[in-house]
Amino acid sequence: MPGIDPNFLCHKISVFREVKPVTQRKRMMGEERKKAVEAEASKLLEAGFIREIQHTTWLDNVVMVKKANGKWRMCTDYTDLNKACPKDAYPLSNIDRLVDGTADHTFLTFLDAYSGYNQIRMHPRDEDKTAFVMEFANYCYQVMPFGLKNVETTYQRLMDKIFGNQIGKNMKVYVDDMVVKSADTLSHVVDLDEVFHALRKHQMRLNPDKCVFGVSGSKFLGFMLSSRGIEANPDKCQAIIDMRSPSNLKEVQKLADRLTALSHFLPYECESSFQIFKERLGTPPVLAKLTPGREVILYLAVSGEAISAGMIQEHDGQQQPVYFIS
Repeated sequence: MPGIDPNFLCHKISVFREVKPVTQRKRMMGEERKKAVEAEASKLLEAGFIREIQHTTWLDNVVMVKKANGKWRMCTDYTDLNKACPKDAYPLSNIDRLVDGTADHTFLTFLDAYSGYNQIRMHPRDEDKTAFVMEFANYCYQVMPFGLKNVETTYQRLMDKIFGNQIGKNMKVYVDDMVVKSADTLSHVVDLDEVFHALRKHQMRLNPDKCVFGVSGSKFLGFMLSSRGIEANPDKCQAIIDMRSPSNLKEVQKLADRLTALSHFLPYECESSFQIFKERLGTPPVLAKLTPGREVILYLAVSGEAISAGMIQEHDGQQQPVYFIS
């Protein structure tokens, strides 16, 4: 099985001593999911990523997630195991600094590892902790699977060890996102040669379908990078444009999450509007109950970007708001 030499780095699972292993009860699965699980497990067995296990400590269920292209992704529910594991405090780089340090370069190459997590071996003594239940047998991973706690930090640790001479000079890496940056063509060729030498040395394989070489700009960590600088990711912008106005808590949270990803690009006017909004919330108006049969006054406010209305009724000679909409 090709991949990173386990003597160089492998993934270890630490479990709190007082925690007892959990064996999940086998969950029922529909026929379509069963067939997808069997097909995926056959591929993993053939690749040497998993092996059959008879005596288990921890045992978890398989979860099938349908991808955007209609195909299935096989995951494992490591919820119980992850709760029992302490957090690996290995530092991850600051995304803003990585993006700032990559922009304004003439030549960029974006690299993607082929099943990067699976190129890292599990430590032999921890393989049994990754066990999962199938229809007629139990299996465990011999390589680092998705879904385990601390796999991101293990991967970042690997990147820092492999590209220690390039990171900070001609390369930026955040977990499995890699970019090589250069000022001119000749420098870029030299920089790529250094990177490929490191990859060959440690037998790390790339996915050619997802690598982009010698371009002036592309997506990196949720941003668009180019020689012009840092731009908002158009996909994230379009996702907000296509949203309907939020009408419940879940939709408001969804909007907030998407706006957070674009917070760097929101102009000062947005902050000013937010402060005004908070001031208004400090002294909100008291709405009067609509009195049937009494005259209703409707105030309209229209601009090039918005329209709003206020419904008013008079009580004892004073106008009182009944309802606002915008």
